[in-house]
Amino acid sequence: MIGNQSFLGLKRDSRSNYQASYGKYQTNVKNIFTAGDMRRGQSLIVWAISEGREAARQVDLYLMGKSELPSKDITGDLVAM
Repeated sequence: MIGNQSFLGLKRDSRSNYQASYGKYQTNVKNIFTAGDMRRGQSLIVWAISEGREAARQVDLYLMGKSELPSKDITGDLVAM
């Protein structure tokens, strides 16, 4: 790691977590996504699981152009698509 960047050129925030676009989980490097502790820092396991599910849906959308994986609604509950 050099400064705030890793050897892949991934940008990090002031707390050394990898930065990703909000709600998309994609980093500044094409084809690389981050979620859970790598993006938020150490937190509750439920946050990591939730972000992992959302990140999986975003990767599915990115690769396939659509997704049938559940997504969170406005209340934060997972709903089937």
